[in-house]
Formats: sequence, structure tokens, C-alpha cells
Amino acid sequence: MPMSSEALADVFRASTAVLFDFDGPICDVFSGLPAPGIAAELADLVAVHSATLAVRARATDDPMEVHRLSQGGGGALLGAVEAALTEAEVRAVKVAGPPVVGAVQALAAARDSKLCVAIVSNNSAECVNEFMAINGLAGLVDVVVGRPALRPDLMKPAPYPLLSAAAALGVEPQGAVLIGDSLTDIEAAHAAGARSVGYANKPRKKSALATAGADVVVLDMVDVADALASMSGPNRAG
Repeated sequence: MPMSSEALADVFRASTAVLFDFDGPICDVFSGLPAPGIAAELADLVAVHSATLAVRARATDDPMEVHRLSQGGGGALLGAVEAALTEAEVRAVKVAGPPVVGAVQALAAARDSKLCVAIVSNNSAECVNEFMAINGLAGLVDVVVGRPALRPDLMKPAPYPLLSAAAALGVEPQGAVLIGDSLTDIEAAHAAGARSVGYANKPRKKSALATAGADVVVLDMVDVADALASMSGPNRAG
């Protein structure tokens, strides 16, 4: 779907809450501590518990995928991988650098527009809160919903995190809009009955996010900030 500032503003006017994905729209989590290295660390941990799962874990450079795989190794392995992943994420955000350009302005504009604001992430709440505290942003967000503890099956694209955020904010899911940079974000929004804004932070994502059904696709978080800042008296439908 083509992006226009008016189409984007219309999505926000029809919403009562803005939900931000974290890794992408707000923070490049693994920019200073690359994800493949963390995935390798987690795969080594998997190998201690399960040689069979270790083969699959070592075949991916995605820490989240290793976490998902660990669920098949029983509670002890899952708990160990989740704890190690959370610790690595907290290390990562400490060296991730500043927020994504436009992210702070978007968060502030959402707050100024009297919309409820949440972060909904497959990263741990601990790492989200750490990054927000480092950058003095905690006051711009009402709710942080991180990775469901010991339940990787409930991470996005499952709707559970969005439904949890909506419940915590006291809004209907249909009144929420999720800003995310991955197909799982768009899928989770659809599953929850929410709207979605696809953030194509890489050129190849633009058509993929549109095909996945994002209501609007943007190329820059500054576009999101500008659309939110342009609103006056948003319609609180939903």
C-alpha cells in the first residue's frame, strides 16, 4: 500500500493507542553486539543440553530462533537460554547507540496527541527498560510488554503481546495500531484485530510489508513523528 502523510495520519486518528515494536522502530538492538555472535553463544548452551537441537541451533544466526528451538529441549534448557538471551540483550542495548532517527520524536508526538503509548517487543522487557532508561525515554511510554516468560510460542506473530498491551492500556485491540519492521509484526496485528504501520528500514522490506497487509508502509520514523505531530483532536474510535 502506498504511503502518504494523510493516509498515515488517518490511521492514527482512528486509533486510541500506538504500539511500537522495539528492535527496528526504536532501537537497533544488535548494532553494537551483533546477533550472530549471540546466537552462537546460545547454540553452545543448547549443545550442553541437547546434541540434536544443537545442530539446528547452530544453523541459524537469529538469537530469537535459537530461543524458539530451545522450547523443544524441556524446561531447564528453555530457562537457561531465556536467561542467557535476556542478559545478552541487556549487554547489547548498552552499546547499541542512540535511538533510531525519528523514534524519540514519534514517541513524544504520540504522547502529545493524547494517545496511549506502549512498546510491544519479542525482546525482553529488561532490555527495553534498560535502553529507555539510558536514553531518558521511560516517561514517554505507558506500558512495556516484552517477551512472554518461558513462552516463545506466544511471541509475535502470535497476538498475545498486543492483546496484553491493549488490556494493560485499557483499550480495545481494534483501537490500537502497531508500528513494526517485520512480517511477524504485521501478522500479529492482524491476529489481534489491530491496525499496522510497516516500517521499511531496508528497501527490500517495502513490498514485503505491503504484501503482508500493513495499512500503511513508511520508510522513515520521521514520517511517523510528523504524522502524529500533525494530528489535532484525534478521533478515538474503537
